[in-house]
Amino acid sequence: MMRSANPALSDNAFRSAGVAFGSEAMTIDGAVHKTGISLLVLLFAAAFVWNGGLGAATPLAVMGGAIGGLVLALVTVFKKTWAPITTPLYAAAQGLFLGGISAMYEARYPGIVINAVGLTMGTLAALLLAYRSGLIRATENFKLGVFAATGAIGLVYLVSIGLGFFGIQIPLIHGSGIVGIGFSLFVVAIAALNLVMDFDFIENAAGRAPKYMEWYAAFGLLVTLVWLYIEILRLLAKLQGRDRR
Repeated sequence: MMRSANPALSDNAFRSAGVAFGSEAMTIDGAVHKTGISLLVLLFAAAFVWNGGLGAATPLAVMGGAIGGLVLALVTVFKKTWAPITTPLYAAAQGLFLGGISAMYEARYPGIVINAVGLTMGTLAALLLAYRSGLIRATENFKLGVFAATGAIGLVYLVSIGLGFFGIQIPLIHGSGIVGIGFSLFVVAIAALNLVMDFDFIENAAGRAPKYMEWYAAFGLLVTLVWLYIEILRLLAKLQGRDRR
């Protein structure tokens, strides 16, 4: 049985898409190419916001990108055949969001963004190499552990958001103390390990899922990469905040 902690690449995602063979089937190269295109769209949108292309409208674009990205993600999950259209749009929306968020972090912690981007891309490359060489194997126990940890992190964040409406924060985990940094390190590690599960899931689906699922696979990887980048950004901010004490 295939399992992924990434909800976009869940066990039912490819199963519900049906089975295709030959030239109409999804390929790994196709998924890689679609992921590359999506990343370029995201980076272009992020760079546009980063360079002040939207001026005073930047805060609205960031909020619109966040909300639009969520809506497009839900549409893509529930209407997978639309992935060739919604995935690039999702990438653009996330680019607007990340460009604005990155600019805010950079203003407070100069140099943090280039480090976060480098660590995210380095983590992607390292884990892909480790997976392809067999150093890391997505066994069922591995998948179960990452799935459980991802679910636990999601629950903590949901509770944190809920308490935030009442002006309450979960103590320590959001601060720059030892507990806060340790929590961020744990979340970064789990986000990174989700990449391994995504690689494994796409490899297993190649040759069987319909061609349009290459775009859906790119969407799933993008979801994980955006999460990983944000968590690395938060971790670096906590580390720099600790240094300034």
